[in-house]
Parts: sequence; C-alpha cells; structure tokens
Amino acid sequence: MNEWDRLHRQAERYKAEYPSGTRIMLLSMGEDMHRVEDNMRGTVIAVDDMGTLYCKFDNGRAPGLIPSEDSFRKLTAEELAEEQEPDMD
Repeated sequence: MNEWDRLHRQAERYKAEYPSGTRIMLLSMGEDMHRVEDNMRGTVIAVDDMGTLYCKFDNGRAPGLIPSEDSFRKLTAEELAEEQEPDMD
C-alpha cells in the first residue's frame, strides 16, 4: 500500500468515527498559532479527505484538528446527557 492509500483509508476511518454533529472534547492542541483552550468542547462539522476534523467549538472558534498533532476524544454518553439537562442557575 502506498502512502496515498494509507492516508485515504485513515481519513475514511475518521469520517466514519466522527460524522458531522459528533460532540468532542479537545484535550490539547499542537503548535497552532490559533490555539483553542484545552478541555474545550465542540461539534464536528466535517472531515476532509486528508483526515482533518473541522469543528465549531463552544467558544465560537472553528479550527481544523489534525489527529496526529492534536489530542481529542468523543464526549461520553454521560457528558452528552449532562449537556441536555436544563441549567438550573
């Protein structure tokens, strides 16, 4: 398998794992001059053919995440449920 095939397959896996609308938590961001704060939640908008995840974060920022440079995860079912609860403040 050549490098293009490997990257294409990897991008397809990311597209399947993080479809549009998936809620994520950014654990840390690589050396990006437009960094988003660690532990910021966001929503996946799209994944491109190179495997970059484009997200809209809760603070309004919308950078692309590079899986080999940035650390993130899906929100758990419990975290998603907490987001749905009405704020009692």
